[in-house]
Amino acid sequence: MAVILAAARLTARLFRFLGQPEVVGEMAAGILLGPSLLGRISPALMNSLFPTGGFGALYALSQMGLVLFMFLVGLEVRPAALRGFAKSAALASQASMAAPFLLGGALAWALYPKLGDGVPRLPFVLFMGAAMGITAFPVLARILTDLRLTRTRVGTFALACAAFDDLTAWSLLAVITVIARPEAHATPLVWRFAGLIGYILAMVFLVRPVLWRLLPANAPPGHGGFGAAMILVLMSVWASETLSVHALFGAFLAGVVMPKGGKLEEELRARLESITLALLVPLFFAYTGLRTSIGLLNRIELWWLCGAIVIVAVASKLLVSAAVAHAGGMPWRESLAVGVLVNTKGLVELVILNVGLDLQILSPTLFSMMVVMALATTIMTTPLLNWIYPAAKGVKAATP
Repeated sequence: MAVILAAARLTARLFRFLGQPEVVGEMAAGILLGPSLLGRISPALMNSLFPTGGFGALYALSQMGLVLFMFLVGLEVRPAALRGFAKSAALASQASMAAPFLLGGALAWALYPKLGDGVPRLPFVLFMGAAMGITAFPVLARILTDLRLTRTRVGTFALACAAFDDLTAWSLLAVITVIARPEAHATPLVWRFAGLIGYILAMVFLVRPVLWRLLPANAPPGHGGFGAAMILVLMSVWASETLSVHALFGAFLAGVVMPKGGKLEEELRARLESITLALLVPLFFAYTGLRTSIGLLNRIELWWLCGAIVIVAVASKLLVSAAVAHAGGMPWRESLAVGVLVNTKGLVELVILNVGLDLQILSPTLFSMMVVMALATTIMTTPLLNWIYPAAKGVKAATP
């Protein structure tokens, strides 16, 4: 763990110096510690640092980190703050999800004979389509903060699109998980979907009002309130797993229904962010890196396929989002900036890819290709944005 954290901090500093978000460096550190680099230079050193018998502890800690991280992501989704942009942002978001979903699904259909690896075709195609449309809300928020674009029209619109994207993507993932999980096949599909819909409605219309009464937004939670919030998260995780939906959807939904905009949210964020982002999430990056082997792309054909995945992911998300934003009255420069921003995949993409690997929807080779795509789309965000929409030029205040 000490080696993982040291590598994460060093690479984060390096990438920060290069003008990239620190999280990109932390993502890269996880891959460098795995078979893609360290395992090729010194397999003995990698195996001594990460013995097979220690994977269980690393997995457990990384999963706890992901649960808390997805709760924080849900906590950042603010339905009330989206009202001024709700109609246009929802349209742009759904278009920017539909295009990657359809084009990604079409590409997955074509790739299935080569990379399907015996997985049923339907969950394979659906998962690839959903993975292409992801926007990393937390990474996007940090990029906008670093560039001082959070309160601009571009920044606010992009954040609204990303919030809708998160809701849509995790709902899609919940549906795909219900279809793909083999242990749930004894239960008819219609009952599994009914349980999923009932769970979401109960969280929104029953649990949320109770939370607003028991945990007032403007009151600091104290130890009792904090404990109650954590119990809610874990019970939501348990409920989603019981319904054959992935645990992370339950953590995300728990964050969405929590009271927002007061001392409660501030305290929850202050208590959870440091331990989650500084300790547990780098462990997840290392766990992901140990499962990623760029060496599996050992033929020029596989690199061509990887390039096709990157091109489809970028073109379908960036260009369609920009076109819809422009159709809504935004100038081309700002529209392209929105497209670049919502194309950021980041940590959320890695979370979903690990879900796909755990469900055996993705083969190790395709998983490595998709990790390359996640890194490429995140790394290109800041330089493209600075080129298309310089932060210091012509920035206007956001208006509803």
